[in-house]
Amino acid sequence: MSTKPTAQHCHLTGLLHILEYPRVSRGNMPGEQGERKMKTVAYFCAEFGINESLPFYAGGLGILAGDHVKAANDLGLPLVGVSLLYRQGYFQQHISPDGNQVALCPKYNPEDLPLEPVLNDLGEPVLVEVALANRVITVMAWCARVGTVPVYFLDADIKENQPADRRLTDHLYPGEPAVRLKQEILLGIGGVRLLRKLGFEPDAWHLNEGHVAFLILERIREYSAQGIPFHAALEAVRASTVFTTHTPVSAGHDSYCFALLDHYLGDYFWQLGASREEILALGQVGSQFNLTRLAYRVSFKVNGVSKLHADVTRQLFHHWTPDLPWQEIAVESVTNGIHTQTWLAPEMKELYDRTLLPSWEAQISSAATWEPVRAISDGEFWETHQRVKACLLERLSLPGHLAQVLVVGFARRFATYKRATLLLHDLERLDRLVNHPAHPVCLIFAGKAHPSDGLGQEFLRRVIEVSRMDRFRERIFFVENYNMSNSKPLVQGVDLWLNTPIKPMEACGTSGQKAAVNGVINCSVLDGWWDEGYNGANGWAIPSAVGSSQAEQDLMERESLYSLLENEIAPLYYRHGETALPHEWIEKMKESICSLAPVFNTNRMVVEYWEKLYRPAAARGLQFTENNCVLARCVADYKQFIRKNWHQVQFEAVECSGEQVQSSIRLGPVWHKDVLVELVGQNNLGGIWRERLEHSGLNPAGVHIYRGKLPGDLEKTPQADIRIRIVPISPNFVSEFEMELATWSRL
Repeated sequence: MSTKPTAQHCHLTGLLHILEYPRVSRGNMPGEQGERKMKTVAYFCAEFGINESLPFYAGGLGILAGDHVKAANDLGLPLVGVSLLYRQGYFQQHISPDGNQVALCPKYNPEDLPLEPVLNDLGEPVLVEVALANRVITVMAWCARVGTVPVYFLDADIKENQPADRRLTDHLYPGEPAVRLKQEILLGIGGVRLLRKLGFEPDAWHLNEGHVAFLILERIREYSAQGIPFHAALEAVRASTVFTTHTPVSAGHDSYCFALLDHYLGDYFWQLGASREEILALGQVGSQFNLTRLAYRVSFKVNGVSKLHADVTRQLFHHWTPDLPWQEIAVESVTNGIHTQTWLAPEMKELYDRTLLPSWEAQISSAATWEPVRAISDGEFWETHQRVKACLLERLSLPGHLAQVLVVGFARRFATYKRATLLLHDLERLDRLVNHPAHPVCLIFAGKAHPSDGLGQEFLRRVIEVSRMDRFRERIFFVENYNMSNSKPLVQGVDLWLNTPIKPMEACGTSGQKAAVNGVINCSVLDGWWDEGYNGANGWAIPSAVGSSQAEQDLMERESLYSLLENEIAPLYYRHGETALPHEWIEKMKESICSLAPVFNTNRMVVEYWEKLYRPAAARGLQFTENNCVLARCVADYKQFIRKNWHQVQFEAVECSGEQVQSSIRLGPVWHKDVLVELVGQNNLGGIWRERLEHSGLNPAGVHIYRGKLPGDLEKTPQADIRIRIVPISPNFVSEFEMELATWSRL
């Protein structure tokens, strides 16, 4: 009855062509020649913002996931997406007469969307069952094909379920913890079971945020059902799993009390071949079960979504592994990008088609592709931008006179750390800025506050209130119901894109990347992607006051932003040459495109995922599972032995004479070649230096002797701050810190 997905099951031709993204010929992906060809990458995410017609997304995470699968199609990457079908999607926003946000939740019929039910050979829906508490929930699947990439959406609103259970997948990110937990169980466990029913055998599994981490438990259960012991199954799953975290604050990571886990998964734990305590320990943070902790512990590779975010994540995860310096927490970075063709204005695409190489869309990530932009005449370039701007004003019903005004866009979730109201604290100065007689400024705001976020809704209410004041009525606007449809004209048609997060709370932020490819200039705090993208000539950086109190930081950065707008940005926009064109502004627009477009795109991003995560995970997964998981069993046995005996690893003595260091260490039954002994210190750049101590023998008392030298230059590290560390190692580990074990001694 189970079959692979075919055109019969989820083909969209003749339904709606909007998801038929053209596939760009890629030849061979990097490193593919001569290697076993990868079967599939399974990409799980709680939301996918593929297209305006599929309302199953809330914001940046979903938009990124949609752009990810489009780039996978462009590159010919064998990827399959899995998510939930939310019958009422994310809420639609209405602003009431008194300026409050009203959340509307219309119900969608998937038969009216560019989706098709996933059917078996008998033409019946493919059904998947997941046990929750004392009953079984059944889900069916709908498929959207993004070119060659299928994305499956699980749906609980079917006749096989009880009325209350049919509502489980109604809303994205429900506020009730029990409902959210049940959704995440359905997505993780049900998603794996769906792929198996459809015949998929993924080589690599990508967890895009912790919401989907329960797929780990289901994969362990599969191995357990084959007779593989729990700890070996854990290693087999870890080997082929990669995890991307997007959230730089602890509160953003889903956690549940153990009682809730026991209630919904108590009858499931025994199927994994381990005790309840062993399973809960995988995600335990204090008295809670944390899905991010689960994903981190059982992933071969973990990455943040910008270089700065990777550092922030290491510090965030450090409290889980206090025996390791935060700099050594195993988190890599793959900076987010955008799907260029999705976010590019038609008018700009026509300009690029005329002036770039005919194959420019297949070479988006090459800097040489974009260099001809500099040679476009300022007149043609500005006229194109003005047409895009006119489209913005028309589509969002904004006054036509704004075509001659500097228009600044600010559109994103109204999370408090994004500080939408930063410019609204000094209304007199704001008045002088936006109504300046020589260089006026228009501000366009858009965004939603989560219905459970009271402070975010207060921020939104304040923006509405100010926009309705007489002196700002023609200068400050709020665009209702921010979504993919109205975000496109905004990022394409404004003159300046503004971003004011509290550093370092912006994991990446891609709206400014969408603006940049259209020639819109960025002005932002140096956080997220802009910390990498800003080069001094392609936009403006708002000086950050990190380290001050929040009130002082807001004040200092607000003053810096006002100064930039008043003294640099607005005057530059209105500084026209003899041809009545703002040549210096246009030069900055071109620099923005040429420096940012080749880097911050999903083609570059997905190739990085392929090279740094997918291919290594697929190879490691195959290595760990071949011959009935023999290597996974060996690694599991080795780790259990080390954990059982690590308490016997102890320092006996440490001696330092000049540059010479000697350490006497008891290892118990642990072999000396299974440990690494190092001097560790911190440099003046905030990093870590390490010097290995070599094994020099075993004394008659059974104590191992390790010797080495201090680094030649100790001016940057006081001797009192140098420590000696012992960690377990293995050639089968990804890093020396895989077991999160370390024993320390002062020098």
